[in-house]
Amino acid sequence: MQTFDSIVKRASVREYQSKPVPKDLLEKLVDAGRRAPTARAVEPWEFVVITRKETLQKLGQIATSGSFIKGAAACIAVFSKDTKYYLEDGCAATENILLAAAELGLGACWVAGDKKPYAGEVTGFLGASSDFKLVSMISLGWPKEEAEQAKNRKLEDVMHWERF
Repeated sequence: MQTFDSIVKRASVREYQSKPVPKDLLEKLVDAGRRAPTARAVEPWEFVVITRKETLQKLGQIATSGSFIKGAAACIAVFSKDTKYYLEDGCAATENILLAAAELGLGACWVAGDKKPYAGEVTGFLGASSDFKLVSMISLGWPKEEAEQAKNRKLEDVMHWERF
């Protein structure tokens, strides 16, 4: 699959089959995340890969906007050191993971972390120190059904030449 194909194919998937995601694919996803662009070459990110059902269940309870994590085969929590551009760097890593998941045929969904009331509880639950910010959690699994493509605004409605 070409990069643009992954971008077009990527969709938020919240329902998964009960089969596990192999460890090598999870490692490939984190490898994609760590290769994201980073301001000042800081690479402030750390990734926690969760596959234990009881941990996924608890995360789904804590993260109110990501309750579907309970039914995922895996979740990758993206943390970032509290640097000047932690959010930009962590979001770039998250997007790389989402695109790689689409290329591998996995379903995934970005669950907000930063600025959510549950961020501190998730950080503590996963054992990260308070020096780190929870940027996102990415639920992962084999899609239960084919994801419906996003209905994006038309290119001509969002693109401006030279000036707004």
